[in-house]
Amino acid sequence: MAKKPENLSFEQSLSELETIVAHLEQGEVSLDDALKQFERGINLVRQSQTKLEQAQQKVSILLNENDAELAPFTVDAE
Repeated sequence: MAKKPENLSFEQSLSELETIVAHLEQGEVSLDDALKQFERGINLVRQSQTKLEQAQQKVSILLNENDAELAPFTVDAE
C-alpha cells in the first residue's frame, strides 16, 4: 500500500508525481484507475505545497532573526 502523502518527503512526493504523470500520459489506463491516480496526485501536490510553504516560513524566520548587522569573520593571530 502506498504511503500517505503527509508521510513522504518532498522528494518522494515529486518522484511519485512524475510517475503518475508519465503513466497518465500513456493513456492506457482505465477511467477508474486514472481518477484514482489523479486524486493521489492532487493529494501529493497539496502536501508538497504545504511543505514548501513551511520551508519558506522557516527561511524567512531565520533571515529575520539574523537581521542584525553581521561582521566579517576574522581569525585571531596567536
